[in-house]
Amino acid sequence: MLKLAILAYSSVLFAKVVTSAAIALSLTAPENVSQPVLKSFVSFSIEFSSFPDFAGNLSHPNNFSYNLLKNLGDLQGSNPIIRVGGNTQDYATFNATQKEQLIGTVNANRSRDYPTTISIGPSYFDSYSTWPNISYIHGFNLGKNGSIGHDTLVDTVPLVCKALASPDGKSPKLAAWQLGNEPDLFKTSAQGPVRPSWWNETDYVQEWLNKTRSVIRALVMENCPEVVEQGKFSFYAPSFAGTSNSLNLIKTWDQGIDADHDIGFVDSHNYIGGAEQPGVTLQGTLMNHSSTVASVAKHLNESRILRSQGVTQPYILGETNSLYNQGKPGLSNSFGAALWGVDFNLHCAANNIRRVHMHQGTNYRYASWQPIQTVNESIGTKTPYYGNVAVARFLGNEGGRAENVTVSEIDLSESESGASIYHSAYAAYLDGRLARLAVIQMQAYNYSSPSSPGSSQRPVERFSFQLGNDQTGTAAAVKSITAEQLIANGSDAITGVTFGGYSFNYELDEGRPVMLKNISAAEDVQIQQGGVFLVDVPWSSAVVLNFAY
Repeated sequence: MLKLAILAYSSVLFAKVVTSAAIALSLTAPENVSQPVLKSFVSFSIEFSSFPDFAGNLSHPNNFSYNLLKNLGDLQGSNPIIRVGGNTQDYATFNATQKEQLIGTVNANRSRDYPTTISIGPSYFDSYSTWPNISYIHGFNLGKNGSIGHDTLVDTVPLVCKALASPDGKSPKLAAWQLGNEPDLFKTSAQGPVRPSWWNETDYVQEWLNKTRSVIRALVMENCPEVVEQGKFSFYAPSFAGTSNSLNLIKTWDQGIDADHDIGFVDSHNYIGGAEQPGVTLQGTLMNHSSTVASVAKHLNESRILRSQGVTQPYILGETNSLYNQGKPGLSNSFGAALWGVDFNLHCAANNIRRVHMHQGTNYRYASWQPIQTVNESIGTKTPYYGNVAVARFLGNEGGRAENVTVSEIDLSESESGASIYHSAYAAYLDGRLARLAVIQMQAYNYSSPSSPGSSQRPVERFSFQLGNDQTGTAAAVKSITAEQLIANGSDAITGVTFGGYSFNYELDEGRPVMLKNISAAEDVQIQQGGVFLVDVPWSSAVVLNFAY
């Protein structure tokens, strides 16, 4: 049985172990297993105006950010892909004589979190050279119409080509392109509409095709032909927010957005709720499997319709996080949000959303890390990053081999509490064989609230699993199981998080993994007769189990 004697949390008593009936686990991938996840499933989207903060520049690279990215690359076998975009990509204009990377003006009436008047200079693109072995999606401005929008495209495409070219010209750092962020909100944006009310799918597609054909494609052929020659000229599109009825993704496809066959990934965006929406809570919105399932359902429906129409490109989430408007303090920066991130990402993976870019920005409440010191935030690793670590560990593909990991969601209906909205489980199959199991317990345990239920004793849920017999042999084929725990003092904690006994805090080793002396590392799990094993998971925690053969 998994031991839970974790010394750092010795002030918290564990109680109320609930036993479930044994849940069968197949040693080989079942029929409902997902398609293989893409390399770099754990990826990021970084706000265009924040990118220089996250990456630094040639003279002062942000090594802290790179350490955190490299941690994830080491775990999942491929480095995260960075999408540079967001709302501010459609505010950015170019000034060829500007020495500063970015000059931005914040208008609090439009947004308190990022500038809505932005000018970038040639040195902005230096930030693409600070992180070794990282590839990028650059977001071009579609929001600006007229000569200023055209000139910005014409002036910046060559600079992106140069910045993302490799020294040998054979392996550019470019993963894909993006033109426009959430154009389905252009008519209704809270920061100010940039298209007329009659602008529809036909108008959008025509504008898309005109600009990708007459500007981007022509300039790419002239300035970085190797991108086209190597088949890397592709777009993330249409990058819709999907929260309004302004433009419809399926209709956009029907209108011929992929007429030139240059869309490499069907890109949609997702937020489970809004920071200022009434009724948004940690337990009811984030730490709630039913809420996650409902949030992802729209994307699964779109993906099914597109596949039925012969669209074969992978469906991905190019921008997502917990609560739009950059998250809410006490929710998006809590340990509960890290657990939500694990459940959300693994539910996506199990249902053929094949890559997820978690959105980041300077001072954002839902950020995985704060890249620089500001008057609002201290530099440091934030709680949601530990959720990224757990997902990368669970989906790791050994040796970086491409696309050999599939995921299945486990039916927990036979557990003591039934198909609860407060727990979930997933199995990862490496080359068709059971490699890992993730169990997420999302009952809120608020250690800082003395009046909360169970505040003196932290409840534990016990899960019983049985390794099934199949064509790979009996349960005896599994020689050992080890477990790594994702845990903090409670769901409302914003510090003191560990995964497998490791901390990734900035203060310890600038984000590199550090094993804490007073924390249990990976624990052995006893396999009982008949292939049964037990896993005890405290409320507001998760565990990743690793199977050895």
